Amino acid sequence: MGFSTGTLVDGRLQAVGMSYAVVFSGQGSQYVGMAKELVENDARASEMMHRANDRLGYSLSDIMFAGPDDVLRQTRYTQPALYVHEAILLACSDIHQAAVAVAGHSLGEFSALFAAGAVSFEHGLDIVARRASLMYQAGIEIPGTMVAVVGLDDETIRAVCDELNGVDGNVVVPANFNSPGQVVVSGSAEYLRASMPRFKERGAKLVKELPVSGAFHSPLLSAAQAGLEETIRATPFSDARIPVYVNVNASPLQRSEDLQTMAIRQLTSPVLWTQTIQAMAASGISMFWEVGPGKVLQGLIKRIAPDATVSGLDSYVDVQQYGSASQG
Repeated sequence: MGFSTGTLVDGRLQAVGMSYAVVFSGQGSQYVGMAKELVENDARASEMMHRANDRLGYSLSDIMFAGPDDVLRQTRYTQPALYVHEAILLACSDIHQAAVAVAGHSLGEFSALFAAGAVSFEHGLDIVARRASLMYQAGIEIPGTMVAVVGLDDETIRAVCDELNGVDGNVVVPANFNSPGQVVVSGSAEYLRASMPRFKERGAKLVKELPVSGAFHSPLLSAAQAGLEETIRATPFSDARIPVYVNVNASPLQRSEDLQTMAIRQLTSPVLWTQTIQAMAASGISMFWEVGPGKVLQGLIKRIAPDATVSGLDSYVDVQQYGSASQG
């Protein structure tokens, strides 16, 4: 099995052989025990975990390894845990070295920036920790929630949101376009809960509230975005060595200034995951490696691009078996 690297030329990837991308999981994929075996069995993983704990000023490893689950699920801990887990998987493998592009779902985009060399491990962790703290606080100050809607096309979702958004000052907007027929909506907590039947009335097969602490990727996070912008603008960014397909517009970017801007905008913009995978497949990418806990993105990718090959790295066993993509 051959793999190839690529560069961005006139907005398209130029590569030969089997072009593959690495994608990174987002919030909701975490589990108690994540990265534990990696840290116990690989010196590189152990060293990075120690660096993360020192940088954060608390024992993230204790929360990742032992939980409890209700603590790990708190946004302020979930996001650093995911970023560190994904960065450790990269350090323990060379999975990203021959990739032609990277992308990440929401929080995963910051792991993608690290994988592409746009930020260092420590600087990426600084951003993620700040982002997580701001989002956690925003959820306390302005109650919001998120609702998964299954069985409606994107246009219908947008139309229902447009009908609901702005009524009595409430917010209802599309937040995650995860795959065809699966969209997550964000909004004002009580109002969105009361509005869930509206999606059923338009033909949705399932409408389910998600266990989150706020209305992510919506205007309700505007205050958090202002604080995040300050941190991101003060953080050294480099041009990415390979294209990063960003959530905001599903475009491949490499210039440091563009990546900074999109990392800021992402917090209040919808995650265009369906469009991102479609764009990557159209560029010639035929294989996707999900790096991070679980297999959520692999399932979404198969629904978006049925002909694509998908695989993943999550555990120490995975790294031992599949950690060197360049070997085929």
